[in-house]
Amino acid sequence: MSFDAGQIVLVDWRDALPKEPSKRRPAVVVEDRGLFDDTYPNLILVPLAGDAHLAIADLAVAIPPTPQNGCTKPCYALAHHVTTTSKQRITPTPSHVTQAQLAEIRRLIGISLGIA
Repeated sequence: MSFDAGQIVLVDWRDALPKEPSKRRPAVVVEDRGLFDDTYPNLILVPLAGDAHLAIADLAVAIPPTPQNGCTKPCYALAHHVTTTSKQRITPTPSHVTQAQLAEIRRLIGISLGIA
């Protein structure tokens, strides 16, 4: 199964530890498709949240609902929550963020890691 950068996927994090998201929720693929072979078992993601209180303003990208992203309400790509997750937890969708939104998410990941 292959995924494209900017694609919105559904991730099953229902067996999370306390203080982790313990539900099925959307996330944005931020990994470049050419970075790893398709057989690599994990994927680099940024979760989406509908709660503005979870978003640190300087480290989140606002994602307004559009037909392309399939969001039903405004949400936030939480760049400071970048994570690697097993592909076994991931269900693909046809939805995606814009290239500009993806570039901004990646830029904010760099800032949150202290490399930008």
